[in-house]
Amino acid sequence: MILYVTYWLILLLLGRPSSVSRGIGKYSTAAAAVEDPITPSVTVDYTKLLINGQFVDAASGKTFPTLDPRSGDVIAHVAEGDAEDVNRAVAAARKAFDEGPWPKMTAYERSRVLFRFADLIEKHNDELAALETWDNGKPFEQSAKIEIPMLARFFRYYAGYADKIHGLTVPADGQYHVQTLHEPIGVAGQIIPWNFPLLMFAWKVAPALACGNTIVLKTAEQTPLSALYAAQLLYEAGLPPGALNVVSGFGPTAGAAVASHMDIDKVAFTGSTDTGKIVLELAAKSNLKTVTLELGGKSPFIVCEDADVDKAVELAHFALFFNQGQCCCAGSRTFVHERVYDEFIEKAKARAAKRVVGDPFKGGVEQGPQIDSDQFEKILKYIDYGIKGGATLETGGERFGSKGYYIQPTVFSNVKDDMRIAKDEIFGPVQTVLKYKELDEVIKRANNSRYGLAAGVFTQNIDTANTLTRALRVGSVWINCFDVFDASIPFGGYKMSGNGREKGIYGLKNYLQVKAVVTPLKNPAWL
Repeated sequence: MILYVTYWLILLLLGRPSSVSRGIGKYSTAAAAVEDPITPSVTVDYTKLLINGQFVDAASGKTFPTLDPRSGDVIAHVAEGDAEDVNRAVAAARKAFDEGPWPKMTAYERSRVLFRFADLIEKHNDELAALETWDNGKPFEQSAKIEIPMLARFFRYYAGYADKIHGLTVPADGQYHVQTLHEPIGVAGQIIPWNFPLLMFAWKVAPALACGNTIVLKTAEQTPLSALYAAQLLYEAGLPPGALNVVSGFGPTAGAAVASHMDIDKVAFTGSTDTGKIVLELAAKSNLKTVTLELGGKSPFIVCEDADVDKAVELAHFALFFNQGQCCCAGSRTFVHERVYDEFIEKAKARAAKRVVGDPFKGGVEQGPQIDSDQFEKILKYIDYGIKGGATLETGGERFGSKGYYIQPTVFSNVKDDMRIAKDEIFGPVQTVLKYKELDEVIKRANNSRYGLAAGVFTQNIDTANTLTRALRVGSVWINCFDVFDASIPFGGYKMSGNGREKGIYGLKNYLQVKAVVTPLKNPAWL
């Protein structure tokens, strides 16, 4: 069964909100954010570092709090790893790669471990989903019905690839037998973000293990809990000691130690563009390890003049507000043709005003809190930039409720390309709507960004769709859909949105070396 995230699936699973009207009412769920948070039906069992198959304290003995974004209260204190702990984790991973059974297993045996892990994910679906929502703030129904099933799907996808990785026999000029070997790269350092902790765990860990590598994974300090739980299940599935090591900690300490470590052979990072530059620099200055980067975005969502406005409004709303707007490929620059612009604005602000905001453990909630106080304050600052910069605030723009990091779904119209809200990655529930007149004009404006991660196009004209698909300088273009993340579809960016691709067959290439082997032939019957 193919699982993917797209607007229509969200509607099916979470239930469609009431129909869009032109009027803007008050937020009918305002009380939801100020009620006492619902107690999750899961306990936090894993808070230590996972090194060489064992949960251990940080070498320093330090811990840090991970917070509930619904209230700012402490969920648990987690071991704070630093450079010394990364050294321990790398030593375990190196020994597991050089001496341990994981790369020496048959590919079929490795695949069986990954398939067993996928089965355990499904068995523990609700516990994983509850930890993800508690630590991150995304709706529980999104975690339980979409993201955790996708986690299992990704591991099954790469488990199926494990015994299908092979080289080639290559013809050469002369009497030689030439073959290529596709070998595991060694110890992979992986740094994952807080917005999709378990999905990013899957995107990185699954292909690396399928290829026979060992791993040192650094979790985001905001969301360490679900990855620790998932990693424990991987060991329960039969992963040998040291093949996966998980270090929780902060970027300047643990993250920098991973990026600069001389005995890590490859680094994969998902996060902001500015941090990606640091990771790339540290990797280059250490042992010139290979790096894949999935970074920021300011993705255009283009509504053409032939659009069905009601459908375009719904899809543009999903493209921006999904996951509290905390999505690197969010359709955060909504370009609308002048012919339908006014109608679109009226319906977009009405739809935003009807968005259900509240405790993410409550059924029917579409939007939970932002991840933490820093992100909360950043978003409110950008809303202020929009107002002071001359954009029209159509709805929202303020804190939602009085407790936790909730923000009203916000829509700006009359946005100009040079405004900060149109250029910078806000990473929150703020929709900016820009007007355009001609197709060539919107292509130039859409491409006039340092980012190039994704784009959405809404049109009924196949010629228009084809023109935009080829003209937009981005890694993914969704035509009349958005956020389709099937395991087989590669994902990555152009320009300052990163380099390399994750998912699909392209994701395997990040974790393989290619070796050419040449042998002379004596009196060959054929060449």
